[in-house]
Amino acid sequence: MKLKKTLAISAAVLAVLAAGLYANRLQLFKYSLGWYTDIMHPRAANQVVPWAIGPETAALPLAQRAPNIIVILADDLGSNDVSTSGGGHTAEGVPTPNIDAIARDGVRFDQGYAGSAVCTVSRAALLTGRYPWRFGVEFTPTPGAMARVAGDLYADPDRLYPVVIDTEKAGVAKDFNDLGMPPTEQTIAKLLKPRGYHTIHIGKWHLGSTPQMRPNNQGFDESLFMESGLYLPEHDRNVVNSKQDFDPIDKFLWPNMRFGVSFNGGKWFEPSKYLTDYFTDEAVTAIKRNKNQPFFMYLAHWGVHTPLQASKADYDALPNIPDHRRRVYAAMVRSIDRSVGRVLQTLQEEGLDQNTIVIFTSDNGAPGYIGIPDVNSPYRGWKLTFFQGGIRVPYVAQWPGHIAPGTQYTQPVSNIDILPTVLAAAGGAVPADRVIDGVNLLPFLAKNAPLQPQRSLFWRDGPYRAVQDQGWKLIASENPKKDWVFNLSKDPTEKFNLAATEPQQLARLKALLQTHNAQMPAPLWPSFIHFPVAIDKTLDQKPTPKDEYTYWYN
Repeated sequence: MKLKKTLAISAAVLAVLAAGLYANRLQLFKYSLGWYTDIMHPRAANQVVPWAIGPETAALPLAQRAPNIIVILADDLGSNDVSTSGGGHTAEGVPTPNIDAIARDGVRFDQGYAGSAVCTVSRAALLTGRYPWRFGVEFTPTPGAMARVAGDLYADPDRLYPVVIDTEKAGVAKDFNDLGMPPTEQTIAKLLKPRGYHTIHIGKWHLGSTPQMRPNNQGFDESLFMESGLYLPEHDRNVVNSKQDFDPIDKFLWPNMRFGVSFNGGKWFEPSKYLTDYFTDEAVTAIKRNKNQPFFMYLAHWGVHTPLQASKADYDALPNIPDHRRRVYAAMVRSIDRSVGRVLQTLQEEGLDQNTIVIFTSDNGAPGYIGIPDVNSPYRGWKLTFFQGGIRVPYVAQWPGHIAPGTQYTQPVSNIDILPTVLAAAGGAVPADRVIDGVNLLPFLAKNAPLQPQRSLFWRDGPYRAVQDQGWKLIASENPKKDWVFNLSKDPTEKFNLAATEPQQLARLKALLQTHNAQMPAPLWPSFIHFPVAIDKTLDQKPTPKDEYTYWYN
């Protein structure tokens, strides 16, 4: 009798627990990524990164060696965040003198474009010199479990335009780690290795996390890999946080992101300090270790991506900024510029500055979901959109003796141009077995060089697509069913949609899009979450039916 009673009580308790778990299943899903990370990847304390030590002496004098190449990529940095390409935060006491110095000593690309309006696709474009949808990388990798919580995260009865979720596609989605760039692609690193380069990756990757897709199998000799997304633990005494309660994704990031990196595919460990400064420290060490041989460094910062976290030192240096969110963000911009300065200083101290190409840019425009309206000013749109604010980015480069100081380059360039340009500088040639969409810019950067010939630039995200050609631009959207046509030569900020009044241009640009997209294969993985994005308002500003919007496909 007593056993039956015990079993009955146990069954009742289990039923209550099961009911409670079921009732709170979405809340549990919101935290599941963080819990899974803690179980599967316990993080050791900081460890010394065992960077390989290059030759003690150089085989050739510096002037006879192939140039070192450093690509510094910021994340979500807007065109107006850098003072040389906009107004930036200079009035608030946050100019970007070190990024500006690259333009002063080299070239400022006045029309610098990202390969996409979102990180994974843009990074694949940069590293391959190709439109990534040529090899199926078209959408941002998203775990299928995200679909289970997205509806709850965005369950706002006042939402003007709904978030569309295809649960069937989400249910058969590949594991998040399997979504990335195929190792059959030829990256900058792969192509430079036969030229005698030591190749180094530091920071964000976001191009797949299987051993086959990680940097060490994509041409990089060494990789200090950002494994999650905190700049410091949330409650660390050296960090200042800014949480955006109006952003559902921000709410998801805080409980699920962790502070961890790995080296060459090893176990996770915690960095020694604020992430931007930590990556910079390690970049400085790696430069010093390789000063006697040509090296390629891809320094891919997490800054200034959300979650917004500033080092306390940078935050405390900006007491003149009254708004907390803006102050945290400006402090993050400050840390990125300081990183650039330390890299440039190290090159000078090691006697490498005269034979090193340094390129600085961003993977896409700044997002509207951080709630800071002027980050892409004067351009419309945000990250996730193909308006100028989403794809136009800071873009500067220097190579002493080859690029005249103070050069202003007026023709449109894209980060697909980096591979053919640096490969040519290293004496190499682009692969002949595949289409390379980028252009070698060196012939157009020489003294008294001709203007770069006109060419079309394309962007693609499912049925949301854009083309820019001969000063004209078309953005074609399926949801809403709408075309935007802009004469960028007269209207660089895209104020006037000429789709109705310029039918010939509309037809010409649509034909270019059709021809381009007819060549492309199916995506490697499907999109299953479609997000509405207001073009002219930040996420914390209430949209109205009169506001223009578009949909982004994950």
